[in-house]
Amino acid sequence: MSWSDETPKIRLRGLRKAFGSKQVLDGVDLDVMPGHSMVILGGSGSGKSVTIKCILGLITPDEGMIEIDGQNVLAMTPREREAVLDRTGMLFQNGALFDSLPVWENVCFKLLAQNRITRPHARDRAAEVLASVGLDASVGDLSPSELSGGMQKRVALARAIASEPEIIFFDEPTTGLDPIMGAVIDGLIVDCVHRLGATAVTITHDMASARRIGDHAAMIHKGQIVWTGDAATLGETGNPMVDQFARGEREGPIAMELRR
Repeated sequence: MSWSDETPKIRLRGLRKAFGSKQVLDGVDLDVMPGHSMVILGGSGSGKSVTIKCILGLITPDEGMIEIDGQNVLAMTPREREAVLDRTGMLFQNGALFDSLPVWENVCFKLLAQNRITRPHARDRAAEVLASVGLDASVGDLSPSELSGGMQKRVALARAIASEPEIIFFDEPTTGLDPIMGAVIDGLIVDCVHRLGATAVTITHDMASARRIGDHAAMIHKGQIVWTGDAATLGETGNPMVDQFARGEREGPIAMELRR
């Protein structure tokens, strides 16, 4: 089956969002296919985080369409949209673990909050998910403050996958980690996404991470998608803007725009 015949897991069309006089999204069009991993690249203020927040329902776009499995979520009732979003998971940039809860409750927070699991079973489920990200069950009894940065990322990943979501969002998953731990986290992300058969959308500035995590990549600039392609080609795409960003070069079309 070709991409043209397959319904995207996520489809964005004409997505626009302004905050006051600042137009952050200016007609975003993007397809993320089922079971694929899409990496979204872009400089600070380019609109990548706002795009993700629109998909998650944290921000309401001014115009456009957001489809998940062919259904326009913006036209749904709040209950219908909640049911769709319940199939998603999220790994936040700084982990966003609850300091007042032990690790096992953090991991199963969503399942417990929705009464989908009992507390005794939640401990077992947490141990199972922690093992999948390379952590011992005993870590479940620790508090987040007792964990290293890398362990916190692993726990945050465990929480993101505990409900076995169909779609997982990753916001700068390697931020604050050394290169080796960053590669470890990337490997765990790839393993978990493949094991679940999930669709993944990742925001990152880390080009090595983007190549490891992504099947495909998209670059957003001034609120528009300016390129999509194979993540493995980042830095050698032939698109001057994308290659400049991927290589971290000062000179290029983006720098020229900044000098105006």
